[in-house]
Amino acid sequence: MKAKEIRGLSPSELRAKHDELKEEYMNLRFQLETKQLENTAAITRVRRDLSRVLTVLTENERKA
Repeated sequence: MKAKEIRGLSPSELRAKHDELKEEYMNLRFQLETKQLENTAAITRVRRDLSRVLTVLTENERKA
């Protein structure tokens, strides 16, 4: 997910996306520990998307 796409979301959509990514990240970590994860690059992708969402949320809070 690109930063431009994330900046276009409303604050409520950002929070929902944050929750969704956090849950996906937890599931990927669980799969990794149980040796069921085939694509380990997915962990990095989700972690970076999660960071992007948190950055935009923080920017929006500071503007307000």
